[in-house]
Amino acid sequence: MKRKRRAHTEVSLSFLDVISCGFGAIVLLLIIARVGDPAALEEAERQLQGAVKEMQERLFDIRGESVVLNEEFSSRKEQLSEIEARVARLKAQLASVEAQSDDIANTRVQETQQLRLALQVLTEEMERLQPADPFQNQLIGGVPVDSEYIIFVIDTSGSMQMAAWQRVQQEMINILNIYPEVKGIQVMNDMGQYMFSAYRGQWIPDSPEMRGRIIKTLSSWAPFSNSSPVEGINAAIQTFYRPGRKISIYTLGDDFSGRSIRRVVKAVDNLNQAHRGTDRLVRIHAIGFPVHFPPGRTPADSAIRFAALMRELSYNNGGTFIGLTSLQP
Repeated sequence: MKRKRRAHTEVSLSFLDVISCGFGAIVLLLIIARVGDPAALEEAERQLQGAVKEMQERLFDIRGESVVLNEEFSSRKEQLSEIEARVARLKAQLASVEAQSDDIANTRVQETQQLRLALQVLTEEMERLQPADPFQNQLIGGVPVDSEYIIFVIDTSGSMQMAAWQRVQQEMINILNIYPEVKGIQVMNDMGQYMFSAYRGQWIPDSPEMRGRIIKTLSSWAPFSNSSPVEGINAAIQTFYRPGRKISIYTLGDDFSGRSIRRVVKAVDNLNQAHRGTDRLVRIHAIGFPVHFPPGRTPADSAIRFAALMRELSYNNGGTFIGLTSLQP
C-alpha cells in the first residue's frame, strides 16, 4: 500500500518560507545596524557635532555683523541727509555772496569814476598860481594857507620809496613854498615816527636852513610803514594841538591798507571835533600819488580806498585833497 506524501511537502515549504524570512530579516538588520569600530564612530560623531557647533557660532557672528552693518548704514544715511542739507545751505549762501559781489563791483565802478573826476594837478599849477601876497585870499591853488604850524604825515612804505620818492620831495618843497614863514614845522611818517628824534614832541623851528635839512634828510628817510595814515594823524593831533594854534596836517601817500574807511573817519572826527569843516582843531590836507594807477589798467583797491578816505577826511576837517596824475617831478 503506497503512502501519501502531499501533506509532508506542504510542511516543508512553510518551513522554508520561515527560514527565508528570518534570513532576510537578519540581512536587513545587518544593513541597518552600525558596522565598524565603535570608537571611530564616536569620534566621527564628535567631529560632526563640533562642525555643527562651529557653523552655528559662525552663523551667530554673521548675524551680529549684519546688525552692526545695518546700524552703520542707518548712521551713514543720516550723515548723508545732514550733508545734503548743508550743501543746500551753502548754495543759498553762495547765491547771497554772488549778489553782494555784484553790488560791490557796481560800487567800485562808481568810486573809480568819482576818483578819476577828483584827480587834480598840483606842482606847476600851485607855483604858477602863487600871488605876490600869498595870504591875500588865504587860498593858493584851492589849498587854505592860513595855518601858522604845519605837520607832514608821510607814507614811507616801499611802494612810495621806489616809485614816488622824488615826486614826494618836490611836493614837500611846493608845500613849504606856499608858507613863506610859519611858527613851527614837524615831519613824521604815517606810523607817527619822527624824522628828527631830537625834536620828538616839539616843533622844529622854521628857517631856510632847516627847510633845506628836511628835504635833504627826506631823500634817505625810510622808517617802517603800514600804509595807513591813521596813526600819524592821531599822533599829530594829540601831541601838537593847543587852543589858539592854527595847524595844518599834510598827508602824503598812495594807498590805504586798513579795513574800514568809515571807522577811521569817525575816529578822526571824534578826535578833531570836526563837523563838516567847522569847530575843527586842525586842518587835514592830503596829496595822493598815483603809484597804483597803472596806465590802461584798473587801479588797485588800496589806492581807491586811500583816495576815498582822504577825500572824506579833508572835507570833514577843512582841508583839500589833491590827487596827482603823474609821478614825474
